[in-house]
Amino acid sequence: MKYSPKQMKDQLEAKEFGFKKKFGQNFIVDENIINSIITKANITKDSMVIEIGPGAGSLTYKLATNAKQVLCYEIDTKLQNVLEENLKEFENVDIIYQDFLKADVKKDLANYQFETLYVVANLPYYITTPIIVKLIEDEISVDKIVVMVQKEVGDRFKAQPGSKDYGSLSVYLNYFFEISKLMDVSRNIFIPKPNVDSIVVELKRKESTYHLDNAQLFFQLVRDSFKQKRKTLRNNLKQYDLSLIEEVLNKYHYDLSVRAEQLSIEIFVAIANQLSKKK
Repeated sequence: MKYSPKQMKDQLEAKEFGFKKKFGQNFIVDENIINSIITKANITKDSMVIEIGPGAGSLTYKLATNAKQVLCYEIDTKLQNVLEENLKEFENVDIIYQDFLKADVKKDLANYQFETLYVVANLPYYITTPIIVKLIEDEISVDKIVVMVQKEVGDRFKAQPGSKDYGSLSVYLNYFFEISKLMDVSRNIFIPKPNVDSIVVELKRKESTYHLDNAQLFFQLVRDSFKQKRKTLRNNLKQYDLSLIEEVLNKYHYDLSVRAEQLSIEIFVAIANQLSKKK
């Protein structure tokens, strides 16, 4: 597999491939970054890896070298010839030419046997969050997700209470995963070069999640709490029993004048469980 910008450009030009903005196509051309992703993801010969958007297959090649099986979802059928050529030496790579957001991933995975399931990908920026939400909502038993995402989005994923990036998405994802940044990535390692820098983040499935009496209520409460980020809980949660909410807040030395961005996931869980008991 060839990684240099010139070699990849030459190959794609020979195939008359045109990069499509609508698919968020920015292909990695730096072998050091690819090797770092593989190392930090800790892929083993027992691992099944899902890759969303393999592009020209530069990351796929290294995934296939290290994993038991790689299952790719690629929306752009024009890449089929490129991927077949670049990955022809591997028997452990399957590519489904379909929009991942429309795929029945559980059904697809039923065809394989594996010990651990990872998602490792350079995600298209425009659908990063929907992809991760789909993995959660479709109850795909992913042990770990290692993805390259737009820096701004990755900062929201891993944000902590009190930071400007902390929001309902941070709480939602942190309910399911331990999230950490693995590395910063310059925009210069892609073709075509995007207008933003990236980071690689790891989302490791929590062994045990918080006890929730009513999960639906919890997630709705979190969304409502951040509805207007600069407003207090008193203003954002008028439709709830504020006296019950304040009761919980007081235990954590807060009151209804607090903004949602100050509250940890544990406090949101406590509030939701208190509201659920009174229903």
